[in-house]
Amino acid sequence: MKTTDFIFDKTTISINKGHFTWRAPSNIALVKYWGKSDPQIPKNPSLSFTLDACFTQTTLSYKSATNTGAFQFDVFLDGKIKNDFRSKIQIFFERIEVYVPFLKEYSFEIKTHNSFPHSSGIASSASGLSALALCIMSMEKEFNPKMSDSYFYQKASFLARLGSGSAARSVKGSLVVWGEHKRITSSSNLFGVPFPNPIHPIFNNFHDTILLVDKGQKQVSSTLGHNLMINHPFADQRFKQANKNITKLSKVLEEGAIDSFINIVESEALSLHAMMLTSNPYFVLMQPNTLAIIHKIWNYRKETGNHICFTLDAGANVHVLYPENEKEQIHSFIVEELVPYCENNQYICDRVGNGARLLSEK
Repeated sequence: MKTTDFIFDKTTISINKGHFTWRAPSNIALVKYWGKSDPQIPKNPSLSFTLDACFTQTTLSYKSATNTGAFQFDVFLDGKIKNDFRSKIQIFFERIEVYVPFLKEYSFEIKTHNSFPHSSGIASSASGLSALALCIMSMEKEFNPKMSDSYFYQKASFLARLGSGSAARSVKGSLVVWGEHKRITSSSNLFGVPFPNPIHPIFNNFHDTILLVDKGQKQVSSTLGHNLMINHPFADQRFKQANKNITKLSKVLEEGAIDSFINIVESEALSLHAMMLTSNPYFVLMQPNTLAIIHKIWNYRKETGNHICFTLDAGANVHVLYPENEKEQIHSFIVEELVPYCENNQYICDRVGNGARLLSEK
């Protein structure tokens, strides 16, 4: 697919008003992407678990309006107007307008809700922008009822990516690849695709307990962090490492080699933070409690042989991953030994999900 394939070709069908509600999940990358070029093109492919309990639910209501040359919208979070979200949505609309040029012909009311606390330290950009992109695509399908499901979801991921790169991975599930990889069929820099290779049953229903170590705002925005890869002395090797790890992980996921899975996933998390530690300017997003949790996990795994591991996003919080058949033992360990390291003892129990869902339409 090319970018021009996603330019909207309006039909004679007209729509006066309506609304759509989509629920889109967050995701956690197993192989990380860090570094991008315009417009939101990843320097290396990534592979993620789609989550289930952590989601954004968005209702997009629209009605015909005089085209003033500006985007007309109000945005609400949990029923309260949220003007500080306007700039992000304005930028998003500006980026996608060429592909959905009907946006200025309507006024919008965007009502959104996160299943996780907004201040929980979990980025809501991926789930939020994918939910909004799916609502917009539902509008477009009203103009083009014969649109295929494949095109619908590809373009939704394509649009979401222009708002937040990781949002490209929050449309389908349960494993998603975003970024071109020579051994992943149909992989693309333009949108995420469901992982096409066989997956061993042990990786179905995998659990992710998210430990909220630090709920404050990150020291460095993701955008700035990605930009610091441009002249990073280790960038090329990091991009090669990520490509190799996707090749390795593809085989691991098929064979059910969970020990190798643990090694790759933890190495990826530490590599991501190593790039932050060695950029210029350098920065540290892990907190002392992040490291304490990591050491606790390592010691517990060594003592018990249980298949628990961690991964990290660009922040201090820890995602603890483990299989369904060990959940009771590991959950007890998490509550007793790891939760005390969380801010206000807060954590979220999640698991691998199946992607976004349409909840209502009119």
